[in-house]
Amino acid sequence: MYDGALGDLIEELGQLPGIGPKSAQRLAFHLLAADKPEVERLIEALRSVQEQVRFCDNCGNVAQTDTCRLCQDPRRSEEQICVVEEPKDVLAIERTGEYRGRYHVLGGAINPLEGVGPDDLRIRQLMTRLQKGETKEIILATDPNTEGEATATYLSMMLRPMGLTVSRLASGLPVGGDLEYADEVTLGRAFSGRRTMD
Repeated sequence: MYDGALGDLIEELGQLPGIGPKSAQRLAFHLLAADKPEVERLIEALRSVQEQVRFCDNCGNVAQTDTCRLCQDPRRSEEQICVVEEPKDVLAIERTGEYRGRYHVLGGAINPLEGVGPDDLRIRQLMTRLQKGETKEIILATDPNTEGEATATYLSMMLRPMGLTVSRLASGLPVGGDLEYADEVTLGRAFSGRRTMD
């Protein structure tokens, strides 16, 4: 509908997750009307994220260095590893204040319809971490939807023969929802009431 630079901006914004055509148009017009310093700060923030943010070599969480701040924290327990799909899920769990163990970010969930299988996730890296023998419990905190359940079931079958306690977050999270949208109280209760997977 719009030609040139404005049309290109609307199209690019519309490619972002959760941004539909109307939201993309609103954002584009907001940026068009914004002061130049405001737009420059946004451009610099985008450039900095692209250049400086990486994924932790150990757990897969976002980091500014090779190892994220949670993996560097000596106060966190090595006996538990909470397995999540995305780095945003780590933040959601951290907000509850209920968990003091380690994390492992898979980078997604098993989804055959999208062509995502176990080999596309950071499962091999998890198995390598477990070879150290310090971990006693794996908490599967994948999203409570079809893909998350499939991923949790697959991991449970792989981990149980290793003699580890494998647990799943308790109910209280809406089925079909994402962890990042759960409030702290609901997520905290789900975390406290996690159950062992049979």
